[in-house]
Order: sequence, then C-alpha cells, then structure tokens
Amino acid sequence: MSNSMTPLLLARFSTKLFLKGAVMQSTLKYLTAMAACALFARNAPVLSAKDIRGPSPPVAIADDKGSPIYGVTIPGGYRQWEVVAPSREAGSLNELRAILGNAVGMKAYREGTLPFPDGAILAKLAWKHVPSPEADGAFIPGRATTVQIMVKDSKKYASTGGWGFGRFIDGKPVDEAQHKTCFPRRLALVKGHDFVFTRYAP
Repeated sequence: MSNSMTPLLLARFSTKLFLKGAVMQSTLKYLTAMAACALFARNAPVLSAKDIRGPSPPVAIADDKGSPIYGVTIPGGYRQWEVVAPSREAGSLNELRAILGNAVGMKAYREGTLPFPDGAILAKLAWKHVPSPEADGAFIPGRATTVQIMVKDSKKYASTGGWGFGRFIDGKPVDEAQHKTCFPRRLALVKGHDFVFTRYAP
C-alpha cells in the first residue's frame, strides 16, 4: 500500500511546488511593476490644475502703470460685469458703447443710490459704429477704440467729486492732457447725478 501511494504523493508534492513557484513568479512581477511606477512618479514633473486645463485665455488688462493724475488701472474680470446701459456717440467719434458696472455700482444703480458709494467702478467700452455686411440698415461694433474706467473713492479723489478716471487705448493709459478733461466736463453737465452720464437701462 505504501508503494501504491508514492506516485500520488509525488504528484501532489510536484503540484504544490508548481503552484508555489507560480505565485512567487507573479508576486515578483507585481513588485517589479510597482517599483517601476514609483521610480516614474518620483522623476515625473508635478502638474498643477493649470497644466491639466491648459493655458488660460488671454485677458485684456492694462499694465501695472495706472492712468496719469489718478493712478487708475483696468480691473481684472471687468468683461464679466453686468451691463448698465448701451450708448452711441455720434459726430467725429462715431462709436457704439457699452457701460458696465461692478457689483457695488450695479447695486447703487438698482436702488437709485446717489452719490455712488465708495468701491463702485464703472467701465465704458467703445467700438467704431459700422454698417453690418449682412443686414442692410443694421449696424455692428467695429474696431475697439477705448476702455474708460471710473473708480469711486471719496477720500482719495476728493478734489474730483470722489471719482478717479482712466482712459486706455490698447490697454495703455492715454496722456495726462486727456485725463485733465475728464472731471471738468462732468462738473459742468452732470453734477446732479454724481458726475455720471450713464443712466441705468433695466
């Protein structure tokens, strides 16, 4: 009986050795793969959220130099502000315009608050007024001309009705002579509306 069991025991023993070898081989392959991954991760550059999303679209803002006299710059994100009203300037300028307001300015407009509170900022965007090539008798914005900014700070700009002004062409402030004309015109024409021409178009 002992002799008859020998082949069976040998077979079982051989099977165990085979399975044990297979497991060890699989484990060795797994550990090798993990080591390779760890080495790659250590040497790979760290990607930020910006790298993953790709480059951000360019934003049209002025350089660090503010406007003459007032030091006003173009606020980041102003193109996402709400519209106060559109307007058109006839004559030699011949422009279409859109006036935007930040949250403080829009709240004042909606509530009819005058004078505007400190922190209110208004932005005027202007384009040439040109005929539409598709629709006869219609007009569309043409070339962009200026971006004009008004910032309310009653202490900083006390001598100009609490407003600081900036006029920009291609993101750069125009000269001091042009900025000197900003407040006198408003003083003469719209003093009763806190020196602001634009009325809210709900």
